Parts: sequence; C-alpha cells; structure tokens
Amino acid sequence: MKIAIIGTGIVGKTIASKLVELNHDVMMGTRNVSDKLASTATDNYGNPPFGEWIKTNSKVKFGSFAEAAAFGELVVNATNGSNSITALILAGTKNLAGKVLIDIANPLDFSNGMPPSLLPGLNNTNSLAEEIQKTFPDTMVIKTLNTMWYGLMVNPSLVGNGDHINFISGNNSEAKNKVIKLLNQFGWLDKNILDIGDITGARATESLLPIWLKVMGVTKNGAFNFRLVR
Repeated sequence: MKIAIIGTGIVGKTIASKLVELNHDVMMGTRNVSDKLASTATDNYGNPPFGEWIKTNSKVKFGSFAEAAAFGELVVNATNGSNSITALILAGTKNLAGKVLIDIANPLDFSNGMPPSLLPGLNNTNSLAEEIQKTFPDTMVIKTLNTMWYGLMVNPSLVGNGDHINFISGNNSEAKNKVIKLLNQFGWLDKNILDIGDITGARATESLLPIWLKVMGVTKNGAFNFRLVR
C-alpha cells in the first residue's frame, strides 16, 4: 500500500521504517524539503539529522506535505499536535479527501515547560482528532497509537509479550477495519485493540497523556503501557 507520513520526527521515522520493513511504499512529508535536508540539528533524543537518516533509509520517499498526501492511499499524521492542523492544511484538502488518516498525535502544550499539559480548547469536550475531522470532513480520521511510546507502536511485543491495550476510535467502521489490519501487521492482537466508538473517543485517549507522562517521569522509561484487566 502507498502510505504517506506527515511529519519527520522520531515517531514518523519509526513508523516509516516499520512500514518499509512490511513492504509498504512510503513517502514522508515536511514543510520545507530543502531546509529539512540541510538541517544539521539532532533531535531531542540525540539522533542524527534527518538528512542523514533519509540517506540510510533510501526506500523512503521524501517530499512536501502536499506531495506526500497526494502520494498516499492512507495518511499518517505524525506531526507535533500543536501544529497538526496547519501541517494538514498545507498537505491539501483535496489530497486528503476520501482517504483514511491515522492520527497518532497529541495536543500537548509545552509553553510552561515539562511536563506538558493539553492545549486549551483541545481537551475534555474536544480533541485534536475531532478538530482534524471537522477541518477535513471528507477524510476518514481514525485515532489510535497515541497512548504509548513510539517503539511500542510498531512492536508491541517489546513489553509484556504484547499483552497491553491500544485504543481506536473513529466515525467510519470500514476505515477502522482497514487500520486494524495495519495494526495487526505491526503485531497488535485483535484482543488488545479496543474500539471505544466514534471520533469523540479521542478526548479520552488524548487525556491519557498526562498520566502517561507522569509515569514516564517517575520511571525514567517510556517502554511501558497500560493493560485492561477484566
């Protein structure tokens, strides 16, 4: 499948690498291609600049937000949640129309330092995923994979033999099923993928981030997840 990833951070790169491993055709998109390739900055984890990464991951195509969105049959939003709407607008409404968009971003506000809070207006009675769905009504937005460390997104077996929870929400059942099949390829078992309803379910999963960040802060390790015991 042709899959576009909007965003070039560590989450996007992790998803891209896994998709290539699974023999998908992948294109990543950024705001300014030449600036991104020329940047010598390492990321927050000390990883090499993107330009170096893309050279060693030559199967991954690279272009603008719009070029990537036009390329993909399915689109993944892996941008910083505070910039997601802007990035997707640059990707182009017509390029996203009729497509499934997997939103894995969270609306985190770092303006007061760590740990971040949720952005005003995108919490409790609203969510980033809902804003994306409102902004792009002809796109099928599915929220998933946003409640865990990026390593677990594509390799759940890293902890607890993969027996932990991943939530999914969205308005279109056919789109959900398409995303679930992709999650299965990542290693997620159906029993651990919990459908919590329409896109308003994203309010709950995005609101899980404050407790996730607290746990990470205490344990100094992001390689954990929550499990549903019943």
